[in-house]
Amino acid sequence: MSKPLSIGLTGGIGSGKSLVADFFRQLGIPVYTSDIEAKKLMQTDDLIRSSLIEAFGESVYLKSGDLNRVKLAEVIFSNNEALKKVNAIVHPQVRLHFQEWVLKQTEAPYVIQESAIIFDTGLYKNFDKIITVTADESIRIDRVVERDSCTKESVLERMSKQMSEQERIVKSDFVIYNNSELVIPQIIAIHNQLLEL
Repeated sequence: MSKPLSIGLTGGIGSGKSLVADFFRQLGIPVYTSDIEAKKLMQTDDLIRSSLIEAFGESVYLKSGDLNRVKLAEVIFSNNEALKKVNAIVHPQVRLHFQEWVLKQTEAPYVIQESAIIFDTGLYKNFDKIITVTADESIRIDRVVERDSCTKESVLERMSKQMSEQERIVKSDFVIYNNSELVIPQIIAIHNQLLEL
C-alpha cells in the first residue's frame, strides 16, 4: 500500500488553522497537530530531554520529570538564539514522529500536518501540497487578544516574527479565507480536489 499524500496546513497566528484542521478531521482526514505533538515529545523523548538539559541546564525539567514550561518560556522569550536552539532540538524529532505517524494512516487518501512554521523551517519541501489559512490582520489580532487574554501590542510582536501573509499565500497551493466567509465550502472544494490527485 502506498503511503497517503502529505498535505501541509499553515497560517499566521489567529488565522484559524485549528478550526480548519477540525473540519478536515470531520471529513475523516487524519490531522497531525505539530504544536501538541511537540509538547508531548518534549515530555517523553529522551533525546530532546537530554539535549534541552545540555543546552539550558537541569532546571528546564522539574523534579517530577515534567518540562518546566515557565523556565523554558523565560529562556526563549527575548532570546532569538535560544529559540532557534530549542527549535533545532525539537523539530527534527517532530519530523521523524510525523513520518512514523503517516505510515500508520494506511486507509487515508491524504493526511494533514498542521504547523505555523512550515515555510520558516524548510518543512514545506516534505509536502505534496500546502494549504494556507488567512484572515485580515485586524480580525486575527482580535481573535488572539480574546483567546489568549493578551494585549494588541503583544500580538503584533508575535506577528512580526512570522512570515508575511502575502508571502505565505504566494507559496501555497490552496488558500482558505477565514474572515467572515463561509469556510466549510472552501474546505470541501479543496478536499474534493485532493481526492482527485
